[in-house]
Amino acid sequence: MHYQQSLERLTLAMQEMSLTRDLTTVAAIIRRAARELIGADGATLVLREGDNCYYAEEDAIAPLWKGRRFPMDLCISGWAMRNRKPVVVEDIYADARTLPETYQPTFVKSLLMVPIRTVEPIGAIGNYWADRYQPTEQDVALMQALANAASMALENVRIHSELEHRVQERTAQLEAANRRLAVEIQQRQRAEDEVRRISVTDELTNLYNRRGFFLLAEQELNAARRRNSKCSLIYADLDGLKQCNDRFGHAVGDTMIVDAARLLKRNFRETDIIARIGGDEFVVLAVDCRDDSATVLARLQGDIAEFNRNSDLVQELSLSVGIVESPSQTDASLETLVAQADKAMYAQKSAKLHADDDAYPGALTQPTGQDTLHVV
Repeated sequence: MHYQQSLERLTLAMQEMSLTRDLTTVAAIIRRAARELIGADGATLVLREGDNCYYAEEDAIAPLWKGRRFPMDLCISGWAMRNRKPVVVEDIYADARTLPETYQPTFVKSLLMVPIRTVEPIGAIGNYWADRYQPTEQDVALMQALANAASMALENVRIHSELEHRVQERTAQLEAANRRLAVEIQQRQRAEDEVRRISVTDELTNLYNRRGFFLLAEQELNAARRRNSKCSLIYADLDGLKQCNDRFGHAVGDTMIVDAARLLKRNFRETDIIARIGGDEFVVLAVDCRDDSATVLARLQGDIAEFNRNSDLVQELSLSVGIVESPSQTDASLETLVAQADKAMYAQKSAKLHADDDAYPGALTQPTGQDTLHVV
């Protein structure tokens, strides 16, 4: 190849390597250019791995040593790297620096090996001929120029690889941190939800407590009025709880409270807001309620009677109940409705206390007039 053409080929190889960031592509550019620049029958790219020479790539008329490793002290590429200068061997079988048994299976008769970088070499580029050939100074200069360009390309590959590795490590660290943060957020959210649930829940019955009732019922009442829907507010008091606690102990009294809570939950929908707002007092906001007060009271009365017939409690269950119906037109506040239902409940409780002693203890007295049923 004419010297000017060789320079143009060298320039093209240098440009190609400057645009490449992976070792495989750089190695392919080097092996092709190394053979074409000086018309060799073969070319190899050798990389240093500690005290070994690794033949990473080759372009030749027949197989050479691609993929093999040799100790630096036993191969010519190691000699070039250790001495940091090119080595020309016209006859491999007559040069003391070569091992003939290494070349016997190959076509190689002559070679030129140049180090990649003269300061702390990182590899070497080899050229081989099938016939004896004496590489010229021009050949050596072209190959050393290619090796110098290769050193920069390989260094760029190393730096790019390190940067990519650092980016991957950092990305993995950030992803791990994000996963930990997501778990912590979930745990914190669950803890906050649990705290919020506890703050609005009665521990004994799992109904809403006073705080929970007023928080949710206010919203539901306003929403029902916007929908032009009727609501009913039911206030219930567990009769005889104090006497039961005094006579049988608080464990029996707690059982009565839980039974009353279950009974209320059976008689109202999941969308209704049921709460225990005192030791023996319950309140229900029935939204979009279709039943009138008499129907609600009758259903409760029948359920309590059925419960008492099947119960083995030492004291029968009894509730005093007051109901207030809230049409959509009213502007009465939730506190007003609760107060009116409470008043109706106490009116019924008072009536039951003055009733015949033989009256069924678990029965609910039907409301009579405005004492037990307020329509707002």
